[in-house]
Amino acid sequence: MTDAAPLYELIRVRKAYQGPAEEVVVLKGLDFTIPAGDSMAILGASGSGKSTLLHLLGALDKPTAGEVRFRGRDLAALTPAEAARVRNREIGFVFQFHHLLPEFSTVENVAMPALIAGVARREAFDRARASLSLVGLDERAEHRVTTLSGGERQRAAIARAVLLRPGVLLADEPTGNLDEATGAKVGEVLARLNAELGMTLVVVTHNHNLAALMGRRLELQGGELYARNETNRS
Repeated sequence: MTDAAPLYELIRVRKAYQGPAEEVVVLKGLDFTIPAGDSMAILGASGSGKSTLLHLLGALDKPTAGEVRFRGRDLAALTPAEAARVRNREIGFVFQFHHLLPEFSTVENVAMPALIAGVARREAFDRARASLSLVGLDERAEHRVTTLSGGERQRAAIARAVLLRPGVLLADEPTGNLDEATGAKVGEVLARLNAELGMTLVVVTHNHNLAALMGRRLELQGGELYARNETNRS
């Protein structure tokens, strides 16, 4: 693989679900690539398939037809163990809900992916503190996550997602539960990590201010992907 090869390549990706009476097609044969280091917002109405597409990119689901290739590998062809390893080490996830464990401190929560990956405890915690520093939470490392504000919890979730320096960070409505000012701060953190770490960033969002921070803005309509405010298919 050369430096010019895309991080993701989607080839005629179709996703459908069997409804009570008929098949419901969510994605209609998508063809597009995501270069390494790109930042991209995916917009669209509720139910348009934005989260479905993100789940395919994250190896959390498989297409009905077509291929989602990540670093040259067809994600659907991975064994469950291989897919779990890719999700742990190579793909970072941030969701609308932070999914932090309330019984643990902030640094313990952030260290979890490294501990799961078999990294020695001391190194895992050193990495976790460095990751918290990236998102401006140095002084909150030893605090229980239940004492953090909503914005701080989401930044802790971002620190956890980038702990092992994955090739891509996938964010599903990361500002959906935050007020406008707090959401703006979280958006700035995401954009800065993309710029400073060169980490590919794909964000599903209804937040147009967040989308404006991304290098590309695409919209899902009728199961197809379009460049934002353009009529040609991306």
